[in-house]
Amino acid sequence: MSETLTVSESTTDAPAATGERADLLAALAKQRHFLRFTTRDLTDEQAGARTTTSELCLGGLIKHVASVERTWAAFIVDGPAAMPDFTTWTEADFARRADEFRLLPGETLAGVLADYDEVARRTDELVITLPDLGATRPLPKAPWFEPGAQWSVRRVLMHVVAETAQHAGHADIIREAIDGAKSMG
Repeated sequence: MSETLTVSESTTDAPAATGERADLLAALAKQRHFLRFTTRDLTDEQAGARTTTSELCLGGLIKHVASVERTWAAFIVDGPAAMPDFTTWTEADFARRADEFRLLPGETLAGVLADYDEVARRTDELVITLPDLGATRPLPKAPWFEPGAQWSVRRVLMHVVAETAQHAGHADIIREAIDGAKSMG
């Protein structure tokens, strides 16, 4: 059963995360760090460079992860209406989505990192202030979701952690191909 979620509007008096919430936020912060770390000391040109046969670049990965986290946070608050209905998407919709993976003309690494910081701040505040991590929402229509499936807030947050970790790994490979720098090792 879907539950209505309310979120505290206060940004200055938010309590500190404890228990499970602190654990989830620590896991997410670690993966965010590894993703951001791959962009250290890079120029905008390097952040936009494709170093493999894929379309991925570091600036684009930051943009994509920020967009995904922003969308899932909106899903937590507003349910499936906050997400696209992928079953109705056209080629043009998917082409626009592909721009999420590129650093476009006029975009800077500093700009996408600042946006990611803001998304992270809002997500962290949301996690701290939500009344119930077990509250569920029906998933939106998409070919990769089972019809009628629901996810808890907890599961959504675990998905965001996993998505961030996966893309941090992609970013590490891309960065190593740019100049040999590694996130670890």
